[in-house]
Amino acid sequence: MLDKLKLLVAGLLVVAGIAGFYVFADSPAVVRVLSVLAGLILAAVTLWFTAPGKQFYAFSRESVTEAKKVVWPTRRETMQMTGVVIVFVIVMALFLWVVDGILFWLVQMVMDKGN
Repeated sequence: MLDKLKLLVAGLLVVAGIAGFYVFADSPAVVRVLSVLAGLILAAVTLWFTAPGKQFYAFSRESVTEAKKVVWPTRRETMQMTGVVIVFVIVMALFLWVVDGILFWLVQMVMDKGN
């Protein structure tokens, strides 16, 4: 129950920050942006003390750990795969161009026979 109340407060803080953006319409843009940032930061701090917030933080840390385990392709592999994709796109474009031309020719033949 307490976590739900904290989540509600966090949501209200975000809404208050956005409302401040419009309340300070005559103020400089810096004040308006700081209003939104303050609402977001206060909401994040409030979320930090909730069980879902702690679960999200743990999930984020695990995601970073998993991302570090990924074996990223080398520059050479990336260039080779990019070349394969470009060649495939060109071949497919030519194939579709030929098919479109044939279908256009067939439709013209059928339309001319109707006259």
